[in-house]
Amino acid sequence: MAKTIYVLNGPNMNLLGTREPKKYGRATLADVDKLCRATGKRFGIEVVCRQSNQEGVLIDWIQEARAKKADGIVINAAGYTTTSIAIMDALLAVKLPVIEIHITNIHQRESFRHNSYMSKVAKAMICGFGIEGYALAITGLAGMISAKEKR
Repeated sequence: MAKTIYVLNGPNMNLLGTREPKKYGRATLADVDKLCRATGKRFGIEVVCRQSNQEGVLIDWIQEARAKKADGIVINAAGYTTTSIAIMDALLAVKLPVIEIHITNIHQRESFRHNSYMSKVAKAMICGFGIEGYALAITGLAGMISAKEKR
């Protein structure tokens, strides 16, 4: 049976490419999705990419990942990273390996961005690599779930 991971993006990630390009770059969310699917394909992993500006929708997708027996989650909770105990609790409840991702290095930014509720649950965090961090996250998660790279 093929392995599946969910890549979930939080608020304002739909504005990638136009929102503060000096910080976030010119790549769009479509570029992120394409990169994630291509990286997943290298490991024989189906990648489900989703984005929402609504906290409850993200929680529903986290629960859906468990219900559909996904093998893991990559999450960029964006603005919810520092505020959402509800998303953290959902990630705890599903008991799937989670990789937290951020395009920028949140530890070099404003101090309020330094505390991540997602980090309390995540097996690892990748930040500061731009959108390439998503490929790193999927590659790391593939190793955690014993997905072998296709040659």
